[in-house]
Amino acid sequence: MPYLDRDSVRIYYEQHGTGPAVLLSHGYSASARMWDGQFDALSDRYHLIGWDMRGHDRSDSPDDPSLYSHELTVADMAALLDACNVQSAVIGGLSLGGFMSLAFHLAHPDRTAALMLFDTGPGYKKDNGREAWNRLADSMARAYEKNGLAAAGASAEVSLARHRSAAGLAHAARGMLAQKDARVIESLPAIAVPTLVLVGANDEQFRPSADYMAAKIPGAEKVILERAGHAANIDQPAAFNAAVRTFLDRVTA
Repeated sequence: MPYLDRDSVRIYYEQHGTGPAVLLSHGYSASARMWDGQFDALSDRYHLIGWDMRGHDRSDSPDDPSLYSHELTVADMAALLDACNVQSAVIGGLSLGGFMSLAFHLAHPDRTAALMLFDTGPGYKKDNGREAWNRLADSMARAYEKNGLAAAGASAEVSLARHRSAAGLAHAARGMLAQKDARVIESLPAIAVPTLVLVGANDEQFRPSADYMAAKIPGAEKVILERAGHAANIDQPAAFNAAVRTFLDRVTA
């Protein structure tokens, strides 16, 4: 299994197929295993790169809370592209992975060929919304500290992961899931790359976020998958893969 050494923090990643590059980032408490259906379905024409974020599954879970942040996650993503000899890629992700894809674009617009935002949100403009979200992130961290890995629950994407460190997931909640400012949401109108916004029809928490991003990102394409929840790629894999392939075929032609 390939690993990337990031100042003694090992980051797990995997590559599938050849062609235009696509970097896929998972949601909080999930891992690259959630993309197995996409690796199988889309690697005939695309170079797919999946990875486990810090604190998750096969990547390291350092004890120092300062080693978990938005900035380090974005830097990990850039280093992964370097390790895979990729200058520019389609950057996509679900939930936390989608937010980090937006953060990556903000930091590296020159390395972002297109964006794919799945069941995710761009953060909050107002302090009260951000504070409520951060209370939720901290409650998740405290649940891992109290109950260990049993706190992960059994949602479709999370149940596929094989985590080793409840402490790593707690640190990731406070350092990576939590929000600091409005920079990402305020960047939406300036996004100039092709963007796919996809959400499950039953994902009530993120349906409004999808509507907002589709309205704010110039030229964004919005897809709503019927009979799908938060893990739209797992709930409706055939429809998800078809929507993603149609988008990729168009933007990488």
